[in-house]
Amino acid sequence: MSGNAPSEASPASVPQISRRQVLTTTAAAAAGAGLVAGAGKAHASPAPVRVPVTEQRERAVVVGSGFGGGVTALRLAGAGVATLVLERGLRWRTGPNADTFCRMANVDRRSTWLSDRSGIPGVPGTWKPYTGVIESVQGNGMTAHCGAAVGGGSIMYHGMTLKPDEEYFAASMPAAAADYDALDRLYYPLVARMLGISTIPDDILATDPYRSSRLFLDVAPQTGMDTFRVPLPVGWNYVRGELQGRYTPTYTTSDLSFGVNNGGKHSIDVTYLAAAEATGRVRVAPLHVVRDLTMDAQKRWVLQVDRIDTDGAVQEHKIITADAVFLNAGSAGTTRLLVKARAKNLVPDLPDAVGTRWGNNGDRIYSWVQMNGDPGSRQGGPACVGARPADSPIPLTVIHAGSPVALPEGVKMMTVVGFGIVKPTGTWAYDPGTDDARLTWSATGEADLQNLIRQRMDAFTRAGGGTMIDTNAAAPSTWHGLGGVPMGDAVDRHGRVLGHRGLYVLDGARIPGSTGACNPSMTIAALAEHSMATILRQDLARVF
Repeated sequence: MSGNAPSEASPASVPQISRRQVLTTTAAAAAGAGLVAGAGKAHASPAPVRVPVTEQRERAVVVGSGFGGGVTALRLAGAGVATLVLERGLRWRTGPNADTFCRMANVDRRSTWLSDRSGIPGVPGTWKPYTGVIESVQGNGMTAHCGAAVGGGSIMYHGMTLKPDEEYFAASMPAAAADYDALDRLYYPLVARMLGISTIPDDILATDPYRSSRLFLDVAPQTGMDTFRVPLPVGWNYVRGELQGRYTPTYTTSDLSFGVNNGGKHSIDVTYLAAAEATGRVRVAPLHVVRDLTMDAQKRWVLQVDRIDTDGAVQEHKIITADAVFLNAGSAGTTRLLVKARAKNLVPDLPDAVGTRWGNNGDRIYSWVQMNGDPGSRQGGPACVGARPADSPIPLTVIHAGSPVALPEGVKMMTVVGFGIVKPTGTWAYDPGTDDARLTWSATGEADLQNLIRQRMDAFTRAGGGTMIDTNAAAPSTWHGLGGVPMGDAVDRHGRVLGHRGLYVLDGARIPGSTGACNPSMTIAALAEHSMATILRQDLARVF
């Protein structure tokens, strides 16, 4: 094929294979990389006519159990604080040859949070809503995909654990720029140790399933980019077990979109949360959905919580009063709670900045099809190699991700993901009709970045042939939503909500829009470690 691709290619322009093949294959692969917006509407089963109402008193409550919540729970436990962690999702236990998560070849109700169908185009059928692992939050101009599980987004993310350099960190998070030295010396390394991160070993990268990764590494330097291996929280002997035929393929087929069935992934549930629970001071409560946050007359925090079953039916309503609440429900979850609380005056005098400065981390996913080289019909993961340009006017990163589906005969394809620094133009506003907050995203916040990412993708096709298909062109979506309760304007550097003693935000909601041309997981965790060190030093026994 010609190495000269048009700047905006369409599936119909790709020769040698049918348009239907390309559409079907790229849609499934995009979903596997975390790209396709959910099509089904989220449903909750009708509540019983009467449910018991219980009240309980807690010293500290953590809402959410992902990167921010896991860190928060462990550090509270280490300080001797009895802590309740509320998590809306299930605990998903894995192990060699487990069938815990659905696979791309047979997507079922485990894939989605209380939705009656898959968000993946071409997947047939509907099902009874279930408390599955991914919620797709539909907004105006953007869909935000969110984890719903004990362990949060660490369950279904590929595992990329990237640290931004100081310049790019400051460009994304100017309110925290002064903290970078401490983060770099102490807290990023601490997170790396806790998650057991490492890069793909040579012997695994050299195997046939990782042919597409090697092809990416071959072509990227020809586009003027510097390549690197992505740090990942993976026990590589599990991958070797698959290569040796001892385990059902999961890593080696990139079938990781809903979680890793074979285990070996050092997600938050088996690292930070496991350590927290082992202290005996932390209780994790799955299937607990926080509906509202209020302040009572004594200025204590009151959480209105529904305990649900796996069909979404309410089994019990809980009123939980706490001295301190640590919001870690993810950018969308935390922001929605606080936007509701402000609009309904459940928490008086919340900052005006609540619901502002949201962004998508610049996410854009492409399918590179019919390139000159052979990427293989089955492609290994997780996303283990990437590249960065040295001269981009806006910082950006490009990552290779293997196809999670076996490619049809004659189809050559791999997934290439770009992200970078954006302007946080997104806002959330309360909708009284749904009693929820709704996102509005202006594409002007990422337009300049997306032009640069498109140029890099075109450079791949000039160097390696084929065509790049922008899978987000018709339906923009992100797995890396950030902001909504921004540092400096809504919370201080350590996550304290301004003017509200005992209320903290320690997740991605406080990061305005992007994390220095990196995926956000490591930065969320490192900031939480840094903040908790200060909170425990300054607020323990005085605030809670």
